[in-house]
Amino acid sequence: MGVEITMADRPVAQDAVDDLVATVERAAYTSQGSISAEEIGEIVLDGLRDIDEVSYLRFASVYKDFQKASDFEKEAASLDSEPSTTE
Repeated sequence: MGVEITMADRPVAQDAVDDLVATVERAAYTSQGSISAEEIGEIVLDGLRDIDEVSYLRFASVYKDFQKASDFEKEAASLDSEPSTTE
């Protein structure tokens, strides 16, 4: 699932999306050798956590392969228990 699809119909500033994309690009550019899809996914998840929780859950549901409603509940609960990196 792409970042733009994840953020569809969400009140997210384009600057925030651009910053997230730039973060992924910087990580790819500065990595030794290649960067794995897993690393990119984690960077996107971290960024979405700070930008918009609904977008984060949308992305996480695909990235982490949620299978049932309790997967959403657990992930949503983790949003409340883990501090944001921008706080």
